[in-house]
Amino acid sequence: MTRVLIVDDDFMVAKVHAGFVAALDGFEVAGTASSGAEALAEVARLQPDLVLLDVYLPDMTGLEVLRRLRADAVPVDVVVISAARDAESIRSALHGGVLYYLVKPFDRQTFEARLREYAAVRSELAVLQEAGQADVDRLFAGARSGSRPAAPTPKGIAPETLQLVREALRDAGEEGLSATQCSERTGLARVSARRYLEQLVTLEEADVRQRYGTAGRPERRFTLRSPQRPG
Repeated sequence: MTRVLIVDDDFMVAKVHAGFVAALDGFEVAGTASSGAEALAEVARLQPDLVLLDVYLPDMTGLEVLRRLRADAVPVDVVVISAARDAESIRSALHGGVLYYLVKPFDRQTFEARLREYAAVRSELAVLQEAGQADVDRLFAGARSGSRPAAPTPKGIAPETLQLVREALRDAGEEGLSATQCSERTGLARVSARRYLEQLVTLEEADVRQRYGTAGRPERRFTLRSPQRPG
């Protein structure tokens, strides 16, 4: 579960964003803050995974909050959500290592898309042991530009469930899993397990092959691809 701190001086805006977050699978609202000082205190107290940070705050800018978090090496991810459109604010946000910069007003679909992309990057990093250049390029494409080279996640594919299937494949090693075996290990219905396995193939994270037995139809087995290593 990704825990999110929402920082905005407008109570109603914070409430709307909290509703967006709470409606997303795999996310929960850890808390809210309406000032820079409160944001820093709540980050220290709640230790969220992600901060949704407005630039315009009553006591200091969100960019100052960002600078202080980075100066203290606080391990939290940040998405800026603000009406600030000036180049200096955007440049400062980039220097502070924000993942996305959402300009108000924006639609709910854009908001949810960015958080899903963020969840996908977190999921991939959770299982990646050593990255090759292709892995790094893919992760930065997802975390920075908002456009991932792999196919978009279809409706009905939950990032946390995809991670569950990914881990089951990883634990299976070179032997891999059939849809039936994946179903047994994850508790998913066989049809759902197969759908998630095929999504990993679409994302080029897994391979599928036919394994022929002594009788009956060949069995499709899925194996997780190993991270590419530099040559």
